[in-house]
Amino acid sequence: MFETLLMTFGDPLVLALAGALTGLVFGWAAQRSRFCLRAATVEVAEGTFGPKLAIWLIVFFTALMLTQGGIALGLFEVSSTRQLAAEGSVSGAVIGGVMFGVGMVLARGCASRLLVLSATGNLRALVTGLVVTLVAQASFTGVLAPAREALTALWTVPGGAGRNLLDGLGLGSGAAMVLAGLALTGALVLGLRRGLGAGVVIGAGFVGLAVTMGWALTALIAANSFEIVAVSSVTFTGPATDTLMALVTERSVALSFGIGLVPGVFVGAGAAALAFGEFRLERFGADTPMERYLVGAVLMGFGAMLAGGCAVGAGVSGGAVMSTTALLAVFAMWIGAMTTVRVMAAFARGRAQTV
Repeated sequence: MFETLLMTFGDPLVLALAGALTGLVFGWAAQRSRFCLRAATVEVAEGTFGPKLAIWLIVFFTALMLTQGGIALGLFEVSSTRQLAAEGSVSGAVIGGVMFGVGMVLARGCASRLLVLSATGNLRALVTGLVVTLVAQASFTGVLAPAREALTALWTVPGGAGRNLLDGLGLGSGAAMVLAGLALTGALVLGLRRGLGAGVVIGAGFVGLAVTMGWALTALIAANSFEIVAVSSVTFTGPATDTLMALVTERSVALSFGIGLVPGVFVGAGAAALAFGEFRLERFGADTPMERYLVGAVLMGFGAMLAGGCAVGAGVSGGAVMSTTALLAVFAMWIGAMTTVRVMAAFARGRAQTV
C-alpha cells in the first residue's frame, strides 16, 4: 500500500499527510484529556499523586507499550532514528532538560501544551509559543547556536547500543511491552481512583497512540521509499521552527512529516474546543504577567534544542523507543520543574508573611 501511495503522490506529500493525521489525533486527544507535563510536575511537587500525574503516566506508558509492541511484532523498525542511532549528549540532556522544566513552569505549559492552548483561543499561549519557536531557531542555526554546541559537547555518547536503554539492561522489546503494560495498568488504577472520567482516560490513551502512529507511519514510509526518509514521531520544537521559517522565508513550503504535524495538532485541538464549547479568548492580565511567560519561553526554546527535544519529543516519543538521553532529559525536566514550583511557592509564602 505504501509503495503505491509513494509512487502516486511522492514521498513529501505522503509524509505530510501522515504528519497531519498524527497531529489531528494528538491535538484532539490532548485537548480532551488536558495532557500536560507541567501540571503533572506541579502535583508531585506539592506532594500529591493526582489526576494530572495519572494522565501523563497513561500517555507515557501507552506510547511505550504500543511502540515496543510494534517493534517486537516486527511491524516497524526504529533503530535508525536520531534518538538511538546518532551521537547523543548527556550534558545537553541534563542542562537542557532542567532549563526546559524551569521554563515550562514559568510559561504555564510545555511546547505541545502551548500549541494546543493556542488553538483554543489562548493568546498568551500563542505569543509564548512564537517566542519559544524563535529562540529555538536561534539556538539551532542562529546567534545562540555556539552556546548550544559548546554545552552539547561537554559530555557526548556514541549512537547505537549506548543510547538504547534496553540494550544496556539486556531486555528485548517484548519484555519492555509487558512491563509497560503492567505500569499502564497501575496508571489507570491511579487515574480512576483520582476521579478521571472515561473520556479523559481514553483521550490520554489516544495521545500515546498518536506517538506510536508517528513512529509506525514514518518507519513504514522509510521502508518503502527509494529515498532516505527520517524515522520520527511527535515532537514540536523542531517542526514548529521549520513551519514558521518556511512560512516567512520561502515562497513554497517543502512538505515533510513535521510540516504536516504542527497544523494537524492545531486543527485537531481547535476542532475539539469548538465541538465541546471550550473555545474562548484569553489574554495576559495582572495575574498572568507577560514577562514571566517570556522568560519561560526563552528557557524552553534553548533548553529543547539543547536537550534534543521538548517534553513530548524527548519525554514521550524518545522515551517510547527507550533512548537513554531522551529519558535522562525528561527526568531533568521533572527536576527543573518541581524545583521551580517549590521555589515559587516559598517565595509566595514569604511575600504573604511580609504583607
